Amino acid sequence: MAFADYDPDLTDPDLTAIAPDAATAKILVAGGFGVGKTTLVGTISETVPLRTEELITEASVGVDDMAGVETKTTTTVAMDFGRITLSQALVVYLFGAPGQDRFWFMWDDLSRGALGAVVLADTRRLESCFASVDFFEHRGIPFALGVNCFDGRCEEDPDEIRAALDLSPDVPLVLCDARDKESVKGVLLALLEHVMRGLAAEAAADRQPV
Repeated sequence: MAFADYDPDLTDPDLTAIAPDAATAKILVAGGFGVGKTTLVGTISETVPLRTEELITEASVGVDDMAGVETKTTTTVAMDFGRITLSQALVVYLFGAPGQDRFWFMWDDLSRGALGAVVLADTRRLESCFASVDFFEHRGIPFALGVNCFDGRCEEDPDEIRAALDLSPDVPLVLCDARDKESVKGVLLALLEHVMRGLAAEAAADRQPV
C-alpha cells in the first residue's frame, strides 16, 4: 500500500531531494534478535515481502541469546525485503538486517548506499539494540529509533530510553507497533524528515562564505 493517503506532505515534489539522482531509495531496518524487524517490513510492504527465515534448531543453543524471546521459532538468516511507493517520484526499498551477532558481518554490505535506517528496540531487552545504534552512529548513517510497544503499551518513559541509549537529541524516537501499518508509517516518516533536515543543514553549510 502506498503512503499517498497518509500525509499530504508525501506528495510534495521537494521529497525528491532525498534521492535527486534516482527514483529509488534504500532504508535499513535493524535491531536485536526478535525485536520485530520481519514483522515491521511485512506490515508496511506493498508487495509480498521477501523473507529468509529458517527454523530455530538446537544448533543455536548457546549461540543465539533467546532470553525474552523463548517462544520464537524462526529467525532471519539473510535479510527481509519490502517495497513502498512513497510518491510518484520516489520508491523506498526496505532491507531488514538479521539480528543475531553471528550475522553482523552482512551489515556493511546491506548498509551500502542506504539513505538511512530504522533501529527497532524492545524495552524489555533494550541492550539488544546497542550494537545497531553504534553501527549507524559510527558510519554517519542517519537513523530513527522505533520503540516496538509489545501488547500495545510501553512501560518506559521515552526520555529514559533516550538517555539509556545516549541518543543524540536530533535522533527521532517514535513509539510504535510493528504490527500496525499506520504506526510503522509514522516511524518511516520521522526518519525521512530527519534525513531531509540533515540535507538542508548540509546545503546551508555549503552556502556559508569561506
